[in-house]
Amino acid sequence: MSIDAAPLRVLLVDDHAVVRTGFRMILEAAGIEVVGEAANGADAAAAASALRPDVVCMDVQMPGVDGIEGTRRIVADDTLDTAVVIVTTFDRDDYLFQALQAGASGFLLKNADPDDLVTAVRVAAAGDALLAPEVTRRVIARFAPAAEAAPAAVESEPSREPSPPSTSTSPHVVPDLTEREREVLALVGQALSNAEIAQRLYIGEATVKTHVSNVLQKLGARDRVAAVVYAHRHGLV
Repeated sequence: MSIDAAPLRVLLVDDHAVVRTGFRMILEAAGIEVVGEAANGADAAAAASALRPDVVCMDVQMPGVDGIEGTRRIVADDTLDTAVVIVTTFDRDDYLFQALQAGASGFLLKNADPDDLVTAVRVAAAGDALLAPEVTRRVIARFAPAAEAAPAAVESEPSREPSPPSTSTSPHVVPDLTEREREVLALVGQALSNAEIAQRLYIGEATVKTHVSNVLQKLGARDRVAAVVYAHRHGLV
């Protein structure tokens, strides 16, 4: 007898109850379980620790502890396997970069379609980063040129991108990766999902997931956002 997979479990964090209610309706209609709500970053971190959701949908501007610090606290908790998706009204680069550096797995605007919210939750729960092409371009525009012009200065700033391996002699050389892993890294750098990479390389999605995990481990990258930046910095995209 087959057993249905457990529904994804989500924590909603926003200081406006009407927003939380709207998100709850959208997610529950898609079969996603909302296990709790919070109104600021401190309560979000406490609720995440108690409820252990798969994904937290986090606002940025909230009273007291904001969503950036709330994200940082959740990601820093080694007992949690919880992804954070920032959902905000403000399309600001400083929020985007701070959220990604804090460990967020996605960045979504509140004017996005309801289906985009559902997709963001599912993508984050699957271990992928929600990086729309326009967001990817902004991340690369922020990090890559600065690294090429003044790598020492960039290394001194807080960053989620791993330092280039000291054995590398060319921006196009990524040591210790197999040829297939280089191919996967290049496609990750194009912000493709595991499913899209699997279609492109004619391999199984589970195999892609294994390759991505190996790539992140070898690069010392915490997540796909760091891998995207790495791929662009090293001329793989």
